[in-house]
Amino acid sequence: MDRRIFLATGLAFTITPAGFAQADSGAAIRQLLTTATEAATTRLGRRDGFFGDPVVRIPLPGTMRSAQQRLQPLGLAGPLDDVEMRMNRAAEQAMPPARRLVVDAIRSLTIQDAASIIRGPDTAATQYLRGRTEAPLTRLLRPPMEETLTASGAYSALDGASNLVTQRSGLGGLFGRGGGNPAANLRGQLTDFAVERALGGIFHYVGEEERSIRRDPVRRATGLLRGLFGG
Repeated sequence: MDRRIFLATGLAFTITPAGFAQADSGAAIRQLLTTATEAATTRLGRRDGFFGDPVVRIPLPGTMRSAQQRLQPLGLAGPLDDVEMRMNRAAEQAMPPARRLVVDAIRSLTIQDAASIIRGPDTAATQYLRGRTEAPLTRLLRPPMEETLTASGAYSALDGASNLVTQRSGLGGLFGRGGGNPAANLRGQLTDFAVERALGGIFHYVGEEERSIRRDPVRRATGLLRGLFGG
């Protein structure tokens, strides 16, 4: 057995509550993350879960955001405001597949460092999950995000906004930088940014749920979690 794994296993037995084995603490961490993920994605998946929450609301990315800010005083930002709203709606609609992806990732985790998670700060389990799953989850969430962006009308609104803003504002070329197909470039930027910020919103509220469970396990948790954090 790897020396680090052996030491972590031994340490887990010394710091977890009486009667808690390493397997129990690992199962409890998975339960914590699953419970927190379900609560977070349910909250974010409601109407205005993203758009109506200033903490996780997704702004337009890059040059789109710059153009929106420059056009607002002129009363010409409406088309871009519409894109922003539709992008947030798409993130809200993407929460069911996002929940499945995150929960699947949690189930596949081998919690060999459960001891450090239990001893760690209020969001240690969330930090662990994010560090080990964010990159693959980004790749996995991109296709369903593209579907919801299409269904929400965000892509169509973006195409229309690009044409209208260029014609009415004199900001020609602002949306066409980067070479290749300008429309495809814009859609790619919007998709990548929406996925990144949607996952950021999930992990933010998973962390908030974890903090609540740790601080009040008797009221907020059941089963293994109550035994692990409730003493």
